Amino acid sequence: MFVPNSDHSNGSSIPLPITDTNSSTRSSEASPDAAGAAPGKWAAKLLRECAAAMSEKNSGKIHHLMWTLNELSSPYGDCDQKLAAYFLQALFCRATDSGHRCHRTLVAAAEKSHSFDSLRRLILKFQEVSPWTTFGHVASNGAVLEALDGAPAIHIIDISHTLCTQWPTLLETLAMRADETPRLRLTAVAATAAAKAAMKEIAPRMEKFARLMGVPFEFNVLAGLAHLGQLTKEVLAVHDGEAVAVNCVGALRRVDVGERENFIRMIKTLTPKVVTVVEEEADFAGDDFPKCFEECLRFNSAYFDMLEDSFGTTSNEKLMLERECSRSIVRVLACTDDLDGDGDCERRERAIQWSERLRGSGFSTVGFSDDVVDDVKALLKRYRDGWSLVKPGDDDDGIGGDRSAAPPPGIFLAWKDEPVVWASVWKP
Repeated sequence: MFVPNSDHSNGSSIPLPITDTNSSTRSSEASPDAAGAAPGKWAAKLLRECAAAMSEKNSGKIHHLMWTLNELSSPYGDCDQKLAAYFLQALFCRATDSGHRCHRTLVAAAEKSHSFDSLRRLILKFQEVSPWTTFGHVASNGAVLEALDGAPAIHIIDISHTLCTQWPTLLETLAMRADETPRLRLTAVAATAAAKAAMKEIAPRMEKFARLMGVPFEFNVLAGLAHLGQLTKEVLAVHDGEAVAVNCVGALRRVDVGERENFIRMIKTLTPKVVTVVEEEADFAGDDFPKCFEECLRFNSAYFDMLEDSFGTTSNEKLMLERECSRSIVRVLACTDDLDGDGDCERRERAIQWSERLRGSGFSTVGFSDDVVDDVKALLKRYRDGWSLVKPGDDDDGIGGDRSAAPPPGIFLAWKDEPVVWASVWKP
């Protein structure tokens, strides 16, 4: 059996070239002759062939293609070399049934090297160079503020993985209201070990900022959950007289696929005035490996291309984000939905699928106002060329799903015309 070389010095177990780990001497310009593909496109071609061989259980072809990919790949090279390295790792894990073990090793290595300060710098730098997360923040904050305008007491239930980075802007806006500043209660759900640890640092910072803004503020952290499915109305402690908003940013995909309708119905029991949903536009939920692989390759190709254009060549932040992405690729392609019960299943679905789940659970859509859309467009102008806002139903919007069906609601962030993030607003 083919066994890829690994760079154990960085704890990543990433396949590296057998002959030379210096990517500068093995550029993708030399790759096409060996790979039989056009310059700049060889990784996707070889990876598709390898995935197809795995589906066909063609061991000879698998061995040959993995050897070729290993020769050409590097996590320190260009986009093609990185895609080849990280996807080869996932395919090898799938072939050897070692996905769970590999993922645990990658997560443990990341946790040892990450501190709260390094994580905070990473998030802020990512928001500085890319609207990947700030797009959802601006859209969701605008919808929440409009839906709860005039409410004297607001309770925002934040079920997300953004570590409260979207709320300082909302606090500033509340402080500038002409009428009386409302009381704000923020409940942050920390469903992972990393989030629980980070909240110890975040809580006093949020409280200090609210005092500075003059906003009456109560901050609660809900930790100790094994998974998001344990959330209930009683646990969230909604008070009478509060106008409730539920903010789900990258949260729904962290619920086990079989429990998603139940989770959405639980949100409905809170009787929220508004529910904001932001998810990455990809479908990793099915059991069809070729389809899942193709979708994973499409989505991550856009993501790696975005990182390459947004960060400097030697950026440590870019390397951290790429390694985080590599863990996700292993998880999607080489692990089951419920990985050690840690509530982080990574089974994304597309907007049209989420919309069907939400409507089926008794929610109706609320369109973004022109003011919110204008705010999002203004945000995108702060970043480099390549970003755009897409409204479903526009000609050639590039949004997947059944084109004969009604388009999903909401708005999309697109990178080079490829929709990558979806934002929407709902009410019971």
